[in-house]
Amino acid sequence: MVVGVLKLTLFLPENHSLKGKRGVLNRIKSRVANTFNVSVAECDAHDLWQRAVLGISRVGNEAGEVDSVLRQVVRFIDSLQLAEVGDEEIEILHL
Repeated sequence: MVVGVLKLTLFLPENHSLKGKRGVLNRIKSRVANTFNVSVAECDAHDLWQRAVLGISRVGNEAGEVDSVLRQVVRFIDSLQLAEVGDEEIEILHL
C-alpha cells in the first residue's frame, strides 16, 4: 500500500474575513475531493484570513500513480483561480 500526502499552502489576497476564507476553502475542498477521490482538510493557519494550509491524501497501489494524482490536484487548484498556490510538499509513504 502506498500513501501520498500533499501539504499545500494557499494565499487568498482578496479575502478579508474568516467567513470568506471558509467559503473559498469549502468550494476548493469539495471540487478536489469529488474530482480526484482524495481526502482534503485544512490543517494549519486556521485563524489567518489570507492564508490556508491544506492536507490532501491519496491511497493507492503504485507510488507513481499516487504522486501523479497529487500533482494533478495542485494544477487543478491553481486552474480554479480561487486562491494563489504557494508552497507544496509531497511525501510518499510505503506501508
